[in-house]
Amino acid sequence: MLCLNPRNDPQVITADLSVYDDAWARRFNAVDVVIHLAGNPYATASWESVQRMNVDLSLNVFRAAECYGVKGIVFASSNWVMAGYRFGSERLTPDLAPWPVNAYGCAKLLCERVGRQLTQKSDISFIALRIGCCQHAAGNIPGPQIEHGLWGQQMWLSDRDLCHGVERAALAEPVQFAVLNLMSDNPGMRWDLEPTRKVIGYAPRDGHPAISTPAIEAQEQMARLKWDVSARFEQLSATW
Repeated sequence: MLCLNPRNDPQVITADLSVYDDAWARRFNAVDVVIHLAGNPYATASWESVQRMNVDLSLNVFRAAECYGVKGIVFASSNWVMAGYRFGSERLTPDLAPWPVNAYGCAKLLCERVGRQLTQKSDISFIALRIGCCQHAAGNIPGPQIEHGLWGQQMWLSDRDLCHGVERAALAEPVQFAVLNLMSDNPGMRWDLEPTRKVIGYAPRDGHPAISTPAIEAQEQMARLKWDVSARFEQLSATW
């Protein structure tokens, strides 16, 4: 089992948030803002894992926040909510229709919508950050090694821009509900950061242009072919 507190820091409390328990939920009492980053972070997660670690877990966090009067929630959503637009040309604004392509993206979208409902029945402010590409490798260095070719590189998010964005979401003037893109200021990307700048005062300090190589070009062609086949199949299925 993964050790979530390897140094046994007494200030760190660990709990299984996928099971609601007032033993951990009451820790939300007198809290101003909950920054909700917990869950399975992998886009390849199975439906079974996503159900427990992303959906059930998040709903329990929202329930605890409402029960104990939390003023705001900053939710780690994901670029995977919009992954179906990879080979399009649209400007990826927060109000563009969602297009998830896997269980992980669907779960993030569901939690965004539940968060919106939560704001309609309580005084909680809810900000969902559609986080870009944060590599699990040490350093989170931009470049052609990033997964998913040019698409992945163009939504790279540096560690300090991530921390700055989350901090601004927690400290900015409260808004009832907002879904915002959170990437570094990468040249040529389609992700729209203007609402993020306007709503929470996000000011990214990093950015990196996407780098293409022959290997990446080949991967892009193969991925585009799969995308085209999948899109065509969806069109045919709609007519059956």
